[in-house]
Parts: sequence; C-alpha cells; structure tokens
Amino acid sequence: MIENICAPATPYGSSAIGIIRCSGPEAIILITKLFRGHDLTKVKSHTIHYGWIMDQNEVVDEVLCNVFLKPTSFDGENMVEINCHGGPYVMQRILNLLLDHGFRLAEPGEFSKRAFLNHKLDLTQAEAIMDVISASNSIALRSSQNALRKSTSKLIRGFREKLLDVIAKIEVNIDYPEYEDSILVTQEYLTLVVKEICKEFDDILETSKISKLAIHGIHTAIVGKPNVGKSSLLNFLLEEDKAIVTDIPGTTRDLVEGSLTLGNMTLHLIDTAGIRESKDKVEQIGIKRSSQAIENADLVLLVLDISKPLDEMDQYLLDITKDKRRVIIANKADQIPQWHIEGAVLFSCKNKTGIEKLTQQIQEVTKVEKFNIDEGRYLSNIRQTDLMFKANQALKQALHACEMGMDVDLIEIDIRQAFDDLGAITGDAIPDELITALFTKFCLGK
Repeated sequence: MIENICAPATPYGSSAIGIIRCSGPEAIILITKLFRGHDLTKVKSHTIHYGWIMDQNEVVDEVLCNVFLKPTSFDGENMVEINCHGGPYVMQRILNLLLDHGFRLAEPGEFSKRAFLNHKLDLTQAEAIMDVISASNSIALRSSQNALRKSTSKLIRGFREKLLDVIAKIEVNIDYPEYEDSILVTQEYLTLVVKEICKEFDDILETSKISKLAIHGIHTAIVGKPNVGKSSLLNFLLEEDKAIVTDIPGTTRDLVEGSLTLGNMTLHLIDTAGIRESKDKVEQIGIKRSSQAIENADLVLLVLDISKPLDEMDQYLLDITKDKRRVIIANKADQIPQWHIEGAVLFSCKNKTGIEKLTQQIQEVTKVEKFNIDEGRYLSNIRQTDLMFKANQALKQALHACEMGMDVDLIEIDIRQAFDDLGAITGDAIPDELITALFTKFCLGK
C-alpha cells in the first residue's frame, strides 16, 4: 500500500516562504481536514488556493495550497504543496500536524523515487534534478536541463535498440534457421556491427572525461615549494583570506580548500603544503598529503617563483607533474625574471595580473573549451560512465569471441550483458536495492 508522505521542500531556517510537499493516495483528503478556505477534494488539478492551516479551532498559519491530481503530478500521486511562512517554528508546527493526521516523514529522495516507479522519470532524469540543484556554472546547468529533456535517455536507448536488433537476429537464426527473410548472422556480420558500436562507446567515454570536468568542476591542486605564493594565489582567486600568508616557510601544513567559477569552469582548489625536505613531523604529514593531492587532482597549478633561479626541488616538481594536466604559473612576475619556460603563465598576485591568461591555459589544458554540450554525446556522472564502460568491455569480449570464430549463441551472452548494463543507466534494468540506494543520496523533499 502506498503511504502518504510529507517533507519540507525548502531549506531549514528563517525565510519569507517555506514549502511543505505532501503526496499519497489520501493526501488531498487529509490536508482538507486541516485547511480552512476551500474543499480541496473538489478543486481542479494544478490550481492554487488561499486559506489557513488549523489546529482544531486555532489558526496555525495563513497559507496557499497548490493541488496536483494524479497522474499529472510530479511523482504520479495526488500531491499538495503547502506554501506557508518560512519560520522554523511555523513549519515544524505544520509538519507535526501532518504527521499526527495520517502522513509520515518522507525519506530522502522518496518523491523522486515515486516519480521513477510511476514512470514519470527515468534514472538519468532523476539524477538531472539533483544536478540542476547543485549546478555551479552555466555548462552544468545546461547539461542537467538537457538530461531532464531526455537527451541522455535517447542516447542510451538508441544503443539498446541497436543491440536488441542484433540479439533478435541471432535468436531468429538459432530458432528458425530456415526463415528465408532473416539476415544470416555470421561472425563477419557481428564483427562489423559490434566494432562500430564499440567505437561509438569509446568516443562517448572519452568525451565524458571532459564533460565531468566541465559539469562537476575541476579538482585543482596548487603545488610548489614553500613561499612561492601558493596561498597568495588561492586567496587572490577566492577573493578572501582563506590561507595564512607569511614569509615563514612551512606555514601551510594542511590542505586548504575553496571553490570558484572562472568563465564556464568551476575550480575546486586545494592549496597544498609546500613540498621540501623537512624534519618537522607535522609538516611531513602535510607534505605527504600534498603528494596525494597531486595524484588525485584533475589539474595541477604548479607555482614557481620567477624572481629566483630554478633549483633541484623546482625541477623535481616539474618532473612529478609532467604527466598530469598542468599549468605552470610563473609567480612574482612584477620582479626581474630569472628563468623562462615555454607556456608558463606570468602572474603577479601583488599587481593582480595574469588571470585572463591563466583562465585560457586552464581551458586549453583541460580541453573544456572543446566540449560541445549541445551534441549530447556524453554522460554526466560516474555511475553512468562506469556502466557504459562495463557495457563496452562486454562488447569487446563479444568482438574477441567473433574474431576467435566462436558460435553466435555464445557471443550473444556478452551482447546481452552490454544490453543490460545500458539498461541500468536509465533504470530499465536495475535491481530494486540499487534504486533505493541511489535515491537515498537525494535531499529531503525531492
């Protein structure tokens, strides 16, 4: 039996308006018992009604109630959204009334889960809702809006249709070999079709690496020796005194983080401890964390002091970051330069120069500027890309089996696996427990 659920849909805290979302078979009936103004059981869907929430004969709050009748509501159930004043006390008072009159508190993501189960959304659209909420730049917002309009769903279902066509042809050949109109499925035919799909998967997975940076932000480690200006750079970019800046080497002993948007890019910045030889145990821990941050970073901003000749430690940092996406920053460019490295960005926190060139270099190194969001041939999160990677691996196993001359009915097993992996992206083939785990990551009221 479907229960009646409720939850605040706006953040906790004082505000002009707060919204409490209610859903369930009896949601409208139950709220009508608490609402003075209109009989909500007799109103049309997608209408709004003025009145008061009552606790017996006491007015709790003056409200507006939005009514949505099934099946045209967000989650496919009867829904009422109570727009009340946004004070914590009044919202909690209304919530308590609802809980005392037939509702239970919704679990995180339960409204979206019901929308999925009622076929109002697929999994890619449900994930796009949270991406809209968390979007930190225009690319992220446009990407999530495209996914809400089923761009990802159409991409994946197009591939599933291709695989289903292959599976159907194999089945016809196995079950009805005498059927004259069927296409003869041979290793040569399968090799051609599977190789083409694998090539498309490879392209999408490669583009998705760039889309991840463009949509979810670039994890950026600011690296360099002590006193080269790493913390000054962080503070300059964030426009706040986030990190302590002194002329004493080793001031930064832990990771200092912050996020900012440059153009259409979001950078998740990590100011690392200056890397050098040190006997200080606390500083050694910071240096170890810095090395880990370099390894995990999508991008390294290597800060070097252009006013001093490069030494062994500078060269060491150049060597260990050469295989990473990297931008070399020649800091303190307001002073006389002592070295030159091709492509290094001249930067001066003191004179506040170099930010335009830095932004351009980051775009070029990460290839974010080449990402065409309107083409739609990318995946927007790790869950989706992992599943497509698995599907691609299964198809490559099928391709290998074709080349080995194995029977088509055995090759079909790997093709079916790829078909199911793609289905897990949209939710067409996914276990119930995984659905529950996915929606619990959503915020309350969604």
